[in-house]
Amino acid sequence: MTKPLVVFDRVEKRFADFVAVKPTSFEIGAGEFLAIMGPSGCGKTTTLRMLAGLEAPTAGEIRFEGRVMNDVKPHERDTPMVWQSLALFPFLNARENVEFGLKMRGVAAPVRRQRALEWLDRLGIGQFAERNVAKLSGGQRQRVALARSLVTEPKILLLDEPLSALDAHLVIRMQSVLTKLQKELGITFVYVTHSQSEAFAMADRVIIMAQGEIAQIGRAKDIYRSPENKFVAEFVGRNNIFEGKIVSVASEIAKVETPLGQFTVTRPGQGKVGDPLSFVVAADLVQISTDRPAADNVVECQIISEQFMGTTVTLFLEAPGGYELKVQIGQRELEQVDFKCSSRLFASWPTARAHVFGRENDRCVSGRARP
Repeated sequence: MTKPLVVFDRVEKRFADFVAVKPTSFEIGAGEFLAIMGPSGCGKTTTLRMLAGLEAPTAGEIRFEGRVMNDVKPHERDTPMVWQSLALFPFLNARENVEFGLKMRGVAAPVRRQRALEWLDRLGIGQFAERNVAKLSGGQRQRVALARSLVTEPKILLLDEPLSALDAHLVIRMQSVLTKLQKELGITFVYVTHSQSEAFAMADRVIIMAQGEIAQIGRAKDIYRSPENKFVAEFVGRNNIFEGKIVSVASEIAKVETPLGQFTVTRPGQGKVGDPLSFVVAADLVQISTDRPAADNVVECQIISEQFMGTTVTLFLEAPGGYELKVQIGQRELEQVDFKCSSRLFASWPTARAHVFGRENDRCVSGRARP
């Protein structure tokens, strides 16, 4: 286990009577790409600002390489930030923007010029070194902002919604640039975003925040396939959430009574008859057919709408009682069978594809987690 670079130890942030971040603990490993995501107002940006020194914790400790940073001023920290607005100086050209941090550190003009040009070349925009940043494209300005933050060779880089202002095709390109750069440099990245696709595509681990605390922390695949609570299941991906109570238990299989009927799940630990139980089935793990299948769990339903997403299509189905189910299938599969022509469809899934997260976990949890 590598020694953590950053430790949040029961860190809390209050603004008067409002609790922006509840007591929260987690660790960030050296060389890790950590993404923090969640809905607006969840506390993710406040968490990043505390790490940058722009906000002081109300309680708890933030430690960087073992040093308590609570009262260390932003300019005394080696924690540069790439802002959503980029915050480039419009009266300077690209090279001069990159040189700025080195100039503030007293680096000699010839040296800082050379290092700035090297970083602009590294990010593929060396030919624009003398161009005013106002005349650069959005993607080019983004690279200038990255070069300005990285030219000082920090151990950690903070990024606050850095791609939110870019066009969709540029976002994909910059994701590749950031991921490759982070792996080559071995610098720790802490990346705040609203975008699930950005976080899941780039980060080694992801923190999901809600109402000022951690709802789940882990690898993207684990969070997507095994959400720990109802909030994460609703926030991440296209999930179908079922709530009910256990009506029978046989070996490792439990039968659960829900408003949509009875379904089977893998027995949740010591769950017993009468216990409340919630489980989730991801939309891409649900199958649909025009004939009733010989499956463990089947729901009769009808298509009410669909969402085309290129190679995949999300079908929104209505089950008895007005309950909605979501199914994600490939475009080719949809073309082979015109499901819309059928007045009746069957959604089904094997028992093993249901993930149980029990009602005792329908809350956010903060916990110390190592990479």
